[in-house]
Amino acid sequence: MVTHVQAEAKGDERGALLAFLAEQRGGLRRTLLGLTDEQAGSRPSASELSLAGLVKHVAEVEQGWIARAKGEPAAVQRDESNWHECFTLVGDETVEQQLAYYEKVAAETEAFIRAVPSLDDTFELPAAPWHPQDETLSMRWLCLHLIRETARHAGHADIIRESLDGATAFELVAKEQGSGWG
Repeated sequence: MVTHVQAEAKGDERGALLAFLAEQRGGLRRTLLGLTDEQAGSRPSASELSLAGLVKHVAEVEQGWIARAKGEPAAVQRDESNWHECFTLVGDETVEQQLAYYEKVAAETEAFIRAVPSLDDTFELPAAPWHPQDETLSMRWLCLHLIRETARHAGHADIIRESLDGATAFELVAKEQGSGWG
């Protein structure tokens, strides 16, 4: 853990889950501090992943899961033909646009999770070859899944950023806060 997540108010499980999700989002966003769009789109490792692509992917995935929970279609439909586009900037997309979209998605997630009557409320997974049939998931599961998904990719982003210019997560926190680390 690079930043500290404040303890939740007694009984505020939603607040705790959302705080941990926000902390992981912050870690991912910080990896872009001080980079150009070209640097953010570069792939300095054996992987095809870039920082810009990771932010785009995580924003799309989070939005898609919240849409599923609401019984709505995802804002961006992905299939075999365009799956690769969720990991890279396409056309005139910019890092700034992706970060703004991610902020919008985060606000929508928080509002939705705060508004559901109970974290025990469930939603059905839509039919897909990779989903179990007739699976229902709780809002709690959804929050934990989003934390896991975001943390996984924030870790990827830490490695990519360090590969680009040597900046570590601790240094990026200090840069964001305008202080030295150590």
